[in-house]
Amino acid sequence: MSARTKRNRVLIVDDEENIRKSLKMILEYEGYVIYEAANGVEAKERLEEHPEIDLVLLDIKLPDMDGLALLSEIKKRPLAPEVIMISGHGTIPMAVEATKLGAFDFLEKPLHRERILLSLNHALESRELRSAFQDIKKRAEKRYQLIGEHPLMKGLNEQILRIAPTNATVLIQGESGTGKELVARAIHSHSLRAEENFVQVNCAAIPEELIESELFGHEKGAFTGATERQLGKFELADGGTIFLDEVGDMSLRTQSKVLRVLEEGEIQRVGSSKIIKVDVRVIAATNKDLNKEMKEGRFREDLYFRLNVVPIYVPPLRDRKEDIPILVDYFCRVFSEENNFKLKKFSPEALEAMMKYSWKGNVRELKNLVERLIIMDDREVITINDLPDYIVGGKEFYLPDLKKVVTLKDFRDEAEKTFILYKLKANNWNISKTAREIDTPRSNLYKKLEQYGIKIVAGAGETVAPSSEEEGEESPNSAGQDGR
Repeated sequence: MSARTKRNRVLIVDDEENIRKSLKMILEYEGYVIYEAANGVEAKERLEEHPEIDLVLLDIKLPDMDGLALLSEIKKRPLAPEVIMISGHGTIPMAVEATKLGAFDFLEKPLHRERILLSLNHALESRELRSAFQDIKKRAEKRYQLIGEHPLMKGLNEQILRIAPTNATVLIQGESGTGKELVARAIHSHSLRAEENFVQVNCAAIPEELIESELFGHEKGAFTGATERQLGKFELADGGTIFLDEVGDMSLRTQSKVLRVLEEGEIQRVGSSKIIKVDVRVIAATNKDLNKEMKEGRFREDLYFRLNVVPIYVPPLRDRKEDIPILVDYFCRVFSEENNFKLKKFSPEALEAMMKYSWKGNVRELKNLVERLIIMDDREVITINDLPDYIVGGKEFYLPDLKKVVTLKDFRDEAEKTFILYKLKANNWNISKTAREIDTPRSNLYKKLEQYGIKIVAGAGETVAPSSEEEGEESPNSAGQDGR
């Protein structure tokens, strides 16, 4: 995006009025919005008044403070503007110091129009890229959040914060869909390597004949199809973190090479005799029982002990069902924002049914269901009627939560409501069929639906209880059955 199109804002800080006027004339002609300051105090005031300033042209010699000191202060601001230093008597050491403090460029007086404009354009392009990267990073961080208030999740977060600043190897275990990748990313983002690469490898998804090349790289001509040199995942993660997901699916041959990296910090590309040193933190994850895998000879015992320096267990969703409403709300917000949908909510009855379901696919299964319902349902509130059969009308039937009922009447009402919902769902919301099955008049079933606030979905549309005349219009057989 050009400066003229965006109307970038520039602050000129110089105690010489003629310099400020000259720069202002050049830059305003090019479409920039200009602010001025004659000293450091005024510069700070302008930055407070106009936090949207994109770039600062800063004289290195100011009457009230050192320009380098002001540069240092400016660069500490969140999403700080780019700074180009200007000086009438600059030196190489001075320029080097300014660069170390975060200056984008260093211009010497007398200033030349083309040089100024070129430097400004490059600085603003750099700022836009930095801003875009920050936006992407924030969205990624939001998408990879660990959500939950259950004590199990609080304990998990405490573990993450305790081990993240170390270089210890971590083995994350838990069922499929519990969020092992999120734990690995959280460890990396809170570590001293957070600004370096986080490289993920799904060991189960890579064919056996290719996994060594993927992990350690290969030289040109190392095998058929190797037309050029390729860096492996360990090299790409150098200085950062590598996450070996589904490590239990790795072959014994590959396991021995990973063990060498852990013990020696060395890799060897396929087709090369050269030893390459790497500094990588390893986080591994699996949903397999590695103790069983070791006993059956499918996993190396020495590798297990190298990986299992700090073990972490991610609890299944069924052990922290109280977090389901929080997770549902979070997924609703994320998917609605990503797809520009109006924010939707789940009814209390729907959430209650979801909390009673076993969630064999854990958080991943819940996330997929919420996303599907948000996309496919047009209504603002997703009700229990919108949930799939396997959640509400499946084989499992749940009695009311005894913690939520006080009197016998409360229990009867909740049990009756749950039973009716269960039968309706099992009969695809067919009123007559449900009434016959539970042996009650159809009119009585409608009264119960009204009493418990249950809305019936027939096909794609919502129906309400018919009048007594409408009831009488049903086929004679069904009418007779209702009255038995």
